Amino acid sequence: MSPDPPREASAPADFGPELALATDAARRAGAIQMDRYGRLERIVHKSEKDVVTEVDHLSEELILEAIRGAFPEDGILAEESGSHRGSRRHVEPTGGPANVPEPARRTWIVDPLDGTVNYANGIPIFCVSIALVVGSEPVVAVVYDPARSELFSAIAGWGAWLDGQPIHLPVKDQLSDCVISLALPWRGYARRERRIRRDVRVTRNLGSAALALAYVGNGRFDAFLQLRGLSSWDIAAAGLIAAEGGARVTDASSGPWFDLDRPGRALSVVAAAPTHHQALLAALA
Repeated sequence: MSPDPPREASAPADFGPELALATDAARRAGAIQMDRYGRLERIVHKSEKDVVTEVDHLSEELILEAIRGAFPEDGILAEESGSHRGSRRHVEPTGGPANVPEPARRTWIVDPLDGTVNYANGIPIFCVSIALVVGSEPVVAVVYDPARSELFSAIAGWGAWLDGQPIHLPVKDQLSDCVISLALPWRGYARRERRIRRDVRVTRNLGSAALALAYVGNGRFDAFLQLRGLSSWDIAAAGLIAAEGGARVTDASSGPWFDLDRPGRALSVVAAAPTHHQALLAALA
């Protein structure tokens, strides 16, 4: 295993600038959120059960401006404003080999304020989530909790950190000792939810999927289980943090947990220590 990189100020040469950019942007977006916390001026209903505040837009604009300034060729997928192309335009080759691969696409996945309903109601459980995906894999992750001034981060293959200190998921011997984040669809899953609640110590639902999944990276949650309702921006950063902390992270069918091409609200995640991961999957069958 690669040695731990230095503290938050620097990181492996391959993705050090990206981690620094995400860290700074997340902290500055978090400052906006805390400055306006408890005195919102505008709330817009995105759908029957969802809201967006002016803080979502201000935070996203700040993050996107930072990314474009530092990495203008990269693409962006953001919760509020959707997909943005980078400045680079691919030119088809003339002559030479017929099958020339495109450079691995780089896409930033941004959730400027995960836990908007909590935030709008004065519940201090929300976060900023920023990830860089290269090709189809998240490689850099930052989840920042401005209410607690805590920053989770990870680089693929290098580990995960909380405020610059390495973190790991402690493994409990018994599933019955585990505290898990659980969110199942209300229709058709009552029996399975009762089974899981019976088999673990206790379940919680924070109202911020990104923060709850990041908590698996250091064992605040022993597992995270959510079926459907997740989008790429909910899990791209937090899933990498959980995985680099030592969790096995998959979808509900034991397949890959991240798929940039899957439609929004269609993703599921099961993250747990390898010792307990299969038992949780079995409980969903």
